[in-house]
Amino acid sequence: MPIIDTNRLNEVFNLSGLPLDSEKTVQFKRYSELLCEWNEKMNLTAITDSEGIAVKHFLDSCLPLSMVDVPTGATVIDVGTGAGFPGVPMKILRSDISLTLLDSLNKRLTFLSAVLDDIGLKAELIHSRAEDKGASALRESFDIATARAVARLSVLCEYCLPFVKVGGAFLALKGPDAKHEVDEARSAIKLLGGRVEAVKEYSLPGGDKRTLIVIAKTAPTPKRFPRKKGIADSPIG
Repeated sequence: MPIIDTNRLNEVFNLSGLPLDSEKTVQFKRYSELLCEWNEKMNLTAITDSEGIAVKHFLDSCLPLSMVDVPTGATVIDVGTGAGFPGVPMKILRSDISLTLLDSLNKRLTFLSAVLDDIGLKAELIHSRAEDKGASALRESFDIATARAVARLSVLCEYCLPFVKVGGAFLALKGPDAKHEVDEARSAIKLLGGRVEAVKEYSLPGGDKRTLIVIAKTAPTPKRFPRKKGIADSPIG
């Protein structure tokens, strides 16, 4: 099982202006060990090498915290969290945030529960689809929603913006060349009560390109959103 290089982990975080203390380093190390251990029995990630975990999972998840002001004690929901990215690394770096992890597969949440117990952090775990919980008591109750997913931005916004209270923001962690998704999604974002606040393009150590799209929640999301499973994949009109 790969053992994460903690010297390299600290190096890439330091170079990004996100220094780790010894406790956070240990927490990330243990997270990486559990990720690789559980990945042998369930599909969590295709990235299992030390450098990939340190940079493409842990640092990639945390870099938005260096670009966006997340208030102390902010309530954060990570929608479609999967193996915990970006929510759990953000929680390790910022233990003050109140984190909720939402995923449609319960076995992933079982893994995340084991990780959180092992590294001594708390988060609320919710087994549900985003389009179902977005119409529940969780609606417009979070300061920040995050998602690191391959779905089109217009789809992600319909899933995530309903969770965000007016005055909060949705942080979409995307790959390279995501600007065209922003243009495609602008009318939907406005209809959902959002406004594109920033599109930040940057590179990870090693050269992989990333885009952070910051969408401010400026008005309540109309009650008809999010639509039901399958419908949300169609354009908003």
